[in-house]
Amino acid sequence: MSQNQLNESLEMDSIPSLMRRYSIPCVISLLVAALYNIVDQIFIANASYLGSYGNAANTVVYPVTVIALASAVLVGDGACAFVSISLGARKPEQAHQAVGSAVVLSLLVSFLITAVCLVFMDPILAAFGGRVNPQTFALAREYFFWIALGIPFYGFGQAMNPIIRSDGSPRFAMACTMAGCAANLVLDPLFIYGFHWGMMGAAVATVIGQMITAFLSVWYLAHMKCVRLQRSSFRLHLDLAGQYLPLGITSFLSQISLVASMAAVNNMIQMTSASDAIFSQQAYSAIPMAVVGIVMKFFQIVISIAVGTAAGCIPLVGYSIGAGRKDRVRQMYTRLLILEAVTGLAATGIAELLPQQLIQLFGAAGESAVYTQFAVKCFRIYLALMPLAAVNKANFIFLQSLGRARESTLLSLLREVGFGVGLTVLLAEWMGLDGVLWSMPAADILTFAISLFVMRSVYQSLAPQQCEEALA
Repeated sequence: MSQNQLNESLEMDSIPSLMRRYSIPCVISLLVAALYNIVDQIFIANASYLGSYGNAANTVVYPVTVIALASAVLVGDGACAFVSISLGARKPEQAHQAVGSAVVLSLLVSFLITAVCLVFMDPILAAFGGRVNPQTFALAREYFFWIALGIPFYGFGQAMNPIIRSDGSPRFAMACTMAGCAANLVLDPLFIYGFHWGMMGAAVATVIGQMITAFLSVWYLAHMKCVRLQRSSFRLHLDLAGQYLPLGITSFLSQISLVASMAAVNNMIQMTSASDAIFSQQAYSAIPMAVVGIVMKFFQIVISIAVGTAAGCIPLVGYSIGAGRKDRVRQMYTRLLILEAVTGLAATGIAELLPQQLIQLFGAAGESAVYTQFAVKCFRIYLALMPLAAVNKANFIFLQSLGRARESTLLSLLREVGFGVGLTVLLAEWMGLDGVLWSMPAADILTFAISLFVMRSVYQSLAPQQCEEALA
């Protein structure tokens, strides 16, 4: 598809058709990215020599992968929105320089994160609750080392994914992540069960998959359709970075603030478990950390669908804003909120009605009755208000694509840090381990109540011109 054909498609095709074309591949890409860690945890949990200790170790390391993803989406989503706006405004020079700058910046940041992880490994693991018991800490160290080595591949691949979508190739972006995940899916059982490599095997399988995604992304950069890269493109171009990074700040904060929330949850679990009559016993000490990690993975699947649906709209919104078509943006916003609410309702139904079936995927058959009982309780409480969580996430991203970065940033910080951390600590002090579980739905309902005012403002800003004139 040429640039003119892409422009015509974005201007003339129906909104439902465009949303399907861009959001479905984006959803699949994010689901596949989330599945890297989830697949690892499933195979780890079903390895008899790892069990709940391996599950807990995976939960401890997971926030580090979110940090890497946060840096990637800061660059990638920001560049995606900026490139889409540039193409809509017929400014191809800005577009190719932004892409080249994003390539350089994503690599620099990823290598920096790897260096920090390797130098400060033990303090980082301790900060995310790794010292819940010696077995968990040892397995977490093993897994963490190899995951840290793969961060440059992971960060680069995830940063390029939205950029590939902005070039009019959402299906290729999806294929990049699917190829890497498929490799991980094949290699995990081979390394964990066949070679008996344990946590190292799970991590190495993940890194190989990330390398495949990164190499496919490099190939695409050499064959872009609408953005023609040149040797001069591959510089930092700090002036352009200053323009596109603010457009990705919400995606960054939605991920990085999630790390703060996970750190609070993990540490509160460690603290409240130590004073719990059952989980203070050595035999059961890893269960709360392992189970909450599993529940978070299911939640991550749902949020990947929610975020992917919204992120798929970023190039569409950016182009429509650049072309002055607010009517199409308003239509997208309405359809997006409805889709997110339906997604959340379906996920809540699964979590409330089928918690035991979900638990079985993560090796519950070999665990105690205490494990199963706590897991059912955790699924039903922690995930009770997923419709609101999905709508909240979509709203943050849509605000970002509209250029309303301040409101998006404040709402995201309020949800993940203000409520996500604050309520976790307060409710844990008041209700113990149950308080940690109730903190999630409490944070979502409070965030949604505040977001309603922002939603009303968005609709007013996108009102048809004739309505604005009638109200003047």
